[in-house]
Amino acid sequence: MSDILFHMIPDAPEPVAPYSHIVECDGWYFVTGQLATDPDDDSLPVPDGIEAQTHKVMDNLKRALAGVGASLERVVFARVFLTDFERDYAAMNAIYESYFEQGRLPGRTTVGVTHLARSGLIEIDLIARKG
Repeated sequence: MSDILFHMIPDAPEPVAPYSHIVECDGWYFVTGQLATDPDDDSLPVPDGIEAQTHKVMDNLKRALAGVGASLERVVFARVFLTDFERDYAAMNAIYESYFEQGRLPGRTTVGVTHLARSGLIEIDLIARKG
């Protein structure tokens, strides 16, 4: 087993709890769930609406991956958490899908939750393969 590396990415959003942005182990990246927080100004509120929040979350995930030299192309699995599943599922899917190459969608689980930090509507975490 190789060493476990704990990455804090300077360009990624300020953590809202005690965690590393990415943990690297045995050729895998485990990307901590991202909210729609602003990576340049953490004091700003999350944007309104599932569309704006989904874009911001995906952009934050891209920033985290870029910090270890990876991209969304290396993602093999995602978990999506929605606070209003029925209302937001379809709109989130349309935006989420646009971030991946057609025919190369990662495996995914999506669940409804009662609450997310910072009153977010969505949070997404990822597993990616180093390559």
